[in-house]
Amino acid sequence: MRRVIVDYKKLTNEILTMLVEKYPDGYGDDDIIRFKNANNETIEAVEVRTDDTIYLVKVSTKLANSMENFEDDDDEGFDHDDSINTDELQIPDEDDED
Repeated sequence: MRRVIVDYKKLTNEILTMLVEKYPDGYGDDDIIRFKNANNETIEAVEVRTDDTIYLVKVSTKLANSMENFEDDDDEGFDHDDSINTDELQIPDEDDED
């Protein structure tokens, strides 16, 4: 399964819809995944899955606002780029960490 890190600026309607469906009341501290990237920076993200990909969407105040506005706007006037500029990162499965 592919794991992809996505910044909120590059969310597609599909990923944003999955986020809103998975976290209808917003996400909490228990939903946030923390890990180090290749530059040894701590990244915080929330996870959504498709059949073949795990998306780790970077957490920010703007992400929460985007999720709220997406549901309110019903896609009208919500302007964002449908292309995804992602950094792929291989994160070991929890079972492989032993």
